[in-house]
Amino acid sequence: MIRVLMVSDVYFPRINGVSTSIETFRRALAGHGVDVRLVVPRYGNEADEAGIVRVAGRRLPNDPEDRLVSWRGMHRAVDEAAAGCDLIHVQTPFVAHYAGLAAARRRGLPVLVSYHTLFEEYLHHYVPLLPAGWLRALARRFSRRQCNAVDAVVVPSSAMAARLAGYGVATPLEIVPTGIPLARFGGGDGAAFRARHGIAADQPLALFVGRVAHEKNIGFLLDALVDARRHRPDILLLITGEGPAMDALRRHAARLGLADAVRFLGYLDRQRELPDCYAAATLFTFASRTETQGLVLIEALAAGLPVVALSAMGTADILADAPGCIAAPDDPAAFGDIVGRLLADPAACAALALRARSGAERWSDNALAARLADFYRQTVATAPAGTPCAATGHS
Repeated sequence: MIRVLMVSDVYFPRINGVSTSIETFRRALAGHGVDVRLVVPRYGNEADEAGIVRVAGRRLPNDPEDRLVSWRGMHRAVDEAAAGCDLIHVQTPFVAHYAGLAAARRRGLPVLVSYHTLFEEYLHHYVPLLPAGWLRALARRFSRRQCNAVDAVVVPSSAMAARLAGYGVATPLEIVPTGIPLARFGGGDGAAFRARHGIAADQPLALFVGRVAHEKNIGFLLDALVDARRHRPDILLLITGEGPAMDALRRHAARLGLADAVRFLGYLDRQRELPDCYAAATLFTFASRTETQGLVLIEALAAGLPVVALSAMGTADILADAPGCIAAPDDPAAFGDIVGRLLADPAACAALALRARSGAERWSDNALAARLADFYRQTVATAPAGTPCAATGHS
């Protein structure tokens, strides 16, 4: 048995890809001889759960979803939870990174980080008053310094590994995507979902799942919908999730005359509602250019949905050889034309759907947890004693 302490600045009930990745691995690793402990933020009155330590924090201005945990509280909690562990796995680059690294230094443990987010492509959306080029350079230097301070870096895609190598990251990079529980997303009740939401059984549904944030490029999908409707005027685009771009996207849909063709569903429970939503849809659409992996594409494939998406960053690994996928041009009109023609041809859509599930099989949570467990053991076996204690990083 190997004991791993995961440390993160985000976790459920905060819904995002990092939270999903942590929880997926935590549950699947148990079957591969890995006992995972967590130190994560407290968001409210979450019930105590074995193996999870919650650290109090405060709300961030204009960001009700996240918490800034106490620096001292996180450092103290991580150091205490690290007792008896074999390795520390840091999941986020904020307070958790420094607390995890400090605990590893004190205890002489190997430490690795997961690089989930391509910050150079995100910052300009949230700090628009500063030059985008300056922000990108700052993000690259910050990432390089953090990654070079640890023993290993886990990345979810080959594109992310190449990007970090281009930053000058010299620490070994290991590609281990996050898997998904395939059975959960293959057993939804689409008819029940349509009935609950008043959607006709034969209405073509295009679906987006993800955080409703500017970097997800959802406006591109709205623009594409204009062209898709030339082939199927009755298309309905479902947008699930919550986030800071919601109001702007509603206004954009209204300007395009799409108010009745787009439905914002908000957050859907992942245990039942989301699988039902996937099962109700006709195809899945995705236009983000900055995904480190694109878990929702795999979820859609597992549900038997054809996928039309941009092949960019992490999604390229999925689209490259997954049956049931179409890599569309990075042009809203061309993208929309593909979506519209596919929805207007039920036989072609059904043929893609038949192949979709086989495209998800290699992304199962069990298979990828086995890879991460092997990497943990390799890291523990090969990390020189005391190396993390001496690590200072460099820029």
